[in-house]
Amino acid sequence: MNSSLRQLCCTVQRNCHISDARHGTDYGLCTYLLKMREYYRWENGLDYTVSLTNESVGEWLTEREALWESLSGDDYSPLPLPDGEFDPFDVDAINSRLEPLGLVYSAGYGVQNKPLFFLGHLERREDPGGVSIWVAGRELARDLMAPAAMCQGDRIYIRQESFRRLLWEKLENWRWHRPDNALGRAFANYDFEHDLERALDEMVDKELDVVLLHEQGEYQAGRELGEGWNALLSELGHSPAELMARAIRDHWADCQVTLPALLERQDEASIHFYIGGLGGMRKALYPSLKSAYEQWHADGDWSALGECVRAGRRHWSSLAGRLMEFQDVAPDLARQQIKDLVEASTL
Repeated sequence: MNSSLRQLCCTVQRNCHISDARHGTDYGLCTYLLKMREYYRWENGLDYTVSLTNESVGEWLTEREALWESLSGDDYSPLPLPDGEFDPFDVDAINSRLEPLGLVYSAGYGVQNKPLFFLGHLERREDPGGVSIWVAGRELARDLMAPAAMCQGDRIYIRQESFRRLLWEKLENWRWHRPDNALGRAFANYDFEHDLERALDEMVDKELDVVLLHEQGEYQAGRELGEGWNALLSELGHSPAELMARAIRDHWADCQVTLPALLERQDEASIHFYIGGLGGMRKALYPSLKSAYEQWHADGDWSALGECVRAGRRHWSSLAGRLMEFQDVAPDLARQQIKDLVEASTL
């Protein structure tokens, strides 16, 4: 790694640390500790089969939290590039300079408006029309939170390494009790017991398509909702209403693109994986989807699942539109009214 690239990596990673310093406590304790263990594994380049000791992770965790404390009041740094310094959120300008070098960069906002940054090697770029898809391989800098994909404007970023780690985390969690559930049925399609690395590669290759379908749905939903939606999320701040709004848009995106595609090709493995990945607010707002899935799993009849998805598309589209009516409502009042509305509008 030459000195210019090293400086760029260090700057992006420092911005990641600042974001983590401000938002690391947003997670519950168990989720936080699990994420930190995998962050430790990534940062130290450790294979999935390497056992982590509490002592080594504990020492690293103490040092990391001390670093975060020292950075929590700092501003995000501009990125140093050969022709000048660039605002870390000027993604278009930065990528126009990094793409010829085989690199890709992203900066945006996640849940609770947490800034998210990453820098990685660009595996490929696709421009199927309307939206460009950037697929990243090995990552050089990242946050504690590392979403497998993000839709930002007319760009979709797919992060293969982060998705691989996410699958590993889900597999490890499932292995504790090995329940007969949707996620376990998804894992059963791959030979994790005898060839972990190959199984992970195969599952990444297949299920990244589900991730991409979701982001395409997000892109379509975003075009219909407009910039007012992002402004509404910002006003909702760190609240249950924000989580509800994000879940509604996710469901709309999936009922519009992801699930119809999986149903059309009757992709059983990916249906299991999709349902197995639902949790938290998304699971709570759409209980009929889990019921339709269980019926399909029991009798193999795709019709009930298809009708549930069609009903979902109508429902979540309408509900998202109703949420847009709260744009001009005072934030505190909007949070409560949105919460009340969504709680009365589960499907």
